[in-house]
Amino acid sequence: MPTSLLIKNGRIIDPANKVDCIRDLLIVDGRIADPTAVPPSESSDSSEIQEIDAAGCWVVPGLIDMHVHLREPGEEYKEDILSGTRAAAAGGFTAVACMPNTKPVNDSRAVTVLILSQAEKADARVYPVAAISQNSQGNALTEFGELKANGVVAVSDDGLPVRDSQLMRRAMEYADDHGLLVISHSEEPSLSNGVMNEGIISTRLGLKGIPTAAESIMVYREIALAECLGKRVHIAHVSCAMSAELIRSAKARGVRVTAETAPHYFTLTDEAVMGYTTNAKMNPPLRSEKDRQAIRQGLADGTFDAIATDHAPHSMLEKEVEFDRAMNGIIGLETSLPLSLALVREGVINEQKLVELMSVNPARILGVEGGTLSTGAVADVTVINLTLPLPILKSRWSRKARTRHF
Repeated sequence: MPTSLLIKNGRIIDPANKVDCIRDLLIVDGRIADPTAVPPSESSDSSEIQEIDAAGCWVVPGLIDMHVHLREPGEEYKEDILSGTRAAAAGGFTAVACMPNTKPVNDSRAVTVLILSQAEKADARVYPVAAISQNSQGNALTEFGELKANGVVAVSDDGLPVRDSQLMRRAMEYADDHGLLVISHSEEPSLSNGVMNEGIISTRLGLKGIPTAAESIMVYREIALAECLGKRVHIAHVSCAMSAELIRSAKARGVRVTAETAPHYFTLTDEAVMGYTTNAKMNPPLRSEKDRQAIRQGLADGTFDAIATDHAPHSMLEKEVEFDRAMNGIIGLETSLPLSLALVREGVINEQKLVELMSVNPARILGVEGGTLSTGAVADVTVINLTLPLPILKSRWSRKARTRHF
C-alpha cells in the first residue's frame, strides 16, 4: 500500500491560496506535501509512490456537501451511512454533514456517537448536525455543549422549522457560546400545508400550492434575529427570489448570515411536476422560472455561499404513490457536481467560484478541515475529469440505488 501519491499534470484550482495552474500535487501520509521541496524518489522508496496522470483534469480541494440526509439510524431501508457516503464519493465529495432528522432524532450524545462510529467505515468524512430542540419538537433546546464535545459541527431542526422565535433566539446565543453553527429550515408552517409551488402549474394540476412567502417570511425572521443579536445563522436550501433578495440585502448591511441553495433549484422548475411526477416533490418545492433565474443570479453575485444537495432518499413505497401522499425528497450526491459544472459552461460562475461554493466555503462555514490544498493540510482531494461521460443510470449508483428516487 503506497504511503505517497503523486497527482501529475493536473490543473490545480485552490481558491483559498489563489492558485490556478498546471502542476503536480504530492500527498504523503495523508497530508498535502510540497512536490518541489524533495523529489519523491529521494524522499521515500519509489515502490511506495503511486502516480496518477491528471492531464486535462481539475485537481481541487475535496468537495464538501453540508446538507445531506443519511437516514441512519432508523430508516436504513432508504439509505445508511455506508451507502450514502459511497454515493458521496462517487459524486466527488470527500465529506458530508448529515442532518439530524433520523429515528431517533440526533439530539443526544448517544446518537451522535453511533453516527460517528458507523462513519469510521465510510467512504467520506461524516460531520453530524444535531437537533436544535429536543426531538426537534421546538419546545426545549438540546445540550449544545455536550453535543459539540462529541463531534457535532452544527445544529438544526432541518425538516421542521423552529416555530418559537424566542427559542431560535436562545439557540443562536447558545450556539455562539459553543462555536456551533445554527442552520435554519426556513418555513412558516401556517403557509406551507400544500404539496408543490403555488402558481399556474399547481392550479392546472389541481394541487394545493405553497407560496414563496412560506419560506421568505421565516428567512426574514432569522435575519432579524441574527442582526439584533450580532450572531450568525445559516439559511438552508433557499428556493426563491424573495429569500435571495433578503439575504443579499442583509449581507450588504453586515449581518452574519450565510446561505446555501441546491442544484434542483437552479436546474428545475415546478413544470417538472407536470404529470404528477412525485420524483419532483420536495420541500421547499421547485419554484417558477423567475425564481430559478434569481437563484442562478445569487450564485453569481455571492448571495449564496454554498451549493448543497439536500440529498434526501426515499423508498419506492414512499414515492410511487399519489402525489398528495408521496414523501418530499430528492437525491443529489451523484449529480450535484455535473449539474453545477453546467453553471461554469453557461458562464454563470467561473471555475474558482465553483470550488468556493462546493469546498472552500462549506469548510469555512462549518469550521471543519478541508477547502484547501495548502502544504500540511489534510489531503482531501477531488480530481474532476471533464471529458468523462456520466450516464445517469440507477444500475450504476450505490447499492441502495434501486430504492432511491430523484
